[in-house]
Amino acid sequence: MLEVGRITRPHGLTGELAVVMISNRQERLAPGASLATERGPLVVVSSRPHKQAWLVRFEGINDRDQADSWRNTVLLGEPIEDPDELWVHELIGCRVIDQFGTVQGQVIRVLDNPASDLLELDSGALVPVRFVVSFVAGEEITVDTPEGLFDEAAAVSERDET
Repeated sequence: MLEVGRITRPHGLTGELAVVMISNRQERLAPGASLATERGPLVVVSSRPHKQAWLVRFEGINDRDQADSWRNTVLLGEPIEDPDELWVHELIGCRVIDQFGTVQGQVIRVLDNPASDLLELDSGALVPVRFVVSFVAGEEITVDTPEGLFDEAAAVSERDET
């Protein structure tokens, strides 16, 4: 299960909840969608965007007191199969290979960045996701990067070794 969002607070008196989504997949909040929590599943009745969050009604939550008891609850969802999407859990641990066939390192984390998410490699390099040209889940990522992208990481690595 993947963390897809978090209930932040009640909204109004009728059980509606403010939810901040981590996932960019709006179908996770479609009517009938089920999200897992530590307290059991929640089924979406309705949802609508509101400011930087979503206002969501879940089955069985019908008043403000019930809604308040769900404050700060993490929402979990099953991975969605989509061959055109890159999923963070499938990127971690992958070897990154540049356009010349050189292994540049292994992905240790994915950093959220407004322009483009960044692959952080064990070599210290940061590679914008937009440079990914092919991908085999859990194994390798091929990137086509501008010249010099890996030079700074290599220089830092050499300094650390001396």
